[in-house]
Amino acid sequence: MDAELDVATPAAATSGEAVPSPGPVAVSGAAGPAEPAAAHAGRRLWAELAGEIGKAAVGVDEPLRNVLIALLADGHVLVEDVPGTGKTLLARAVSRALDLQTARVQGTPDLLPSDVTGSSVFEGGALRFVAGPVFTNVLLVDEINRATPRTQSALLEAMQERQVSVEGTTHRLPDPFVVLATQNPVEFEGTFSLPQAQLDRFLLRITIGYPDEVAERRIAARYRHDAEPLDAIQPVADAARLQALRDEVRAIVVSDEVAGYAVAIVRATRAHPDLQLGASPRSSVALYRAAQAAALLEGRAFVLPDDVRSIAPAVLTHRLVVDLDRSLRGATAEATMEAILASVPAPPVLGRADA
Repeated sequence: MDAELDVATPAAATSGEAVPSPGPVAVSGAAGPAEPAAAHAGRRLWAELAGEIGKAAVGVDEPLRNVLIALLADGHVLVEDVPGTGKTLLARAVSRALDLQTARVQGTPDLLPSDVTGSSVFEGGALRFVAGPVFTNVLLVDEINRATPRTQSALLEAMQERQVSVEGTTHRLPDPFVVLATQNPVEFEGTFSLPQAQLDRFLLRITIGYPDEVAERRIAARYRHDAEPLDAIQPVADAARLQALRDEVRAIVVSDEVAGYAVAIVRATRAHPDLQLGASPRSSVALYRAAQAAALLEGRAFVLPDDVRSIAPAVLTHRLVVDLDRSLRGATAEATMEAILASVPAPPVLGRADA
């Protein structure tokens, strides 16, 4: 995501002083350059996608919404959870419902970079490039942390530049292109932790969690009736519709007060005593874009502070490094993120009863 933010943020946001409350956000007449019809189209897509994927996956509304936000914000998603919670099922269901080309790579220690990007073969007296699975719309990298750092790094250029370089030749990737990578956070034998440089390339990190009792009964019954629930999913959109909505996301209005609120949250992570490493400036861009996509899915042509606050944990938590001493005392990135959101004042919204 190549973008820049030039938003004045109170200097106190990076110190221990109290951050002054920002000015109010007016919502009247805030439709801005994005047409209301486009915003409603985002809400319709969300409703259609949730209904269709609900045929195969149960109780995944929040993770699914975050995946769609990443797609509309032109970002990548890291799905992190224990085995058997439906990480791969969710990724495959999204690909099928959006009628996008998809490819799958299983992370293993013997996976080579050329197994992902492709390689050249000698054929008919000349070299011919054979594209790897990365040349697709949705690349599912299952158990990415089981691949070696050498293979993980092969994804860096693809994720950031939307291209791969093989033997001195640059090959462009299809548009749209998104990486949905999964990893197991509780099993570390035979794994290679993702470096911060690669974690920073993921727009969002999401978790699915265990379903409640009612949902788990529905899951069991679904597999009793259908051997493969994914077969019931029909496409509700295509690449062209997704690209059109992605263009509309860029036109969603973000007021100076809301942009300042997003930047203040990011800057507060760099001064928090529990953190060794806070969020980078790339995080400000990611939060800005994700909030725009969240507003579109709500049917609005403008971003509210609630959009920033709701998506901030998914955008920022995986980019934070907790100080070792603090972690031994029980500090976690998730708890620190909650404390930061509670301490940074949000601008009031004029025209709302709770403002």
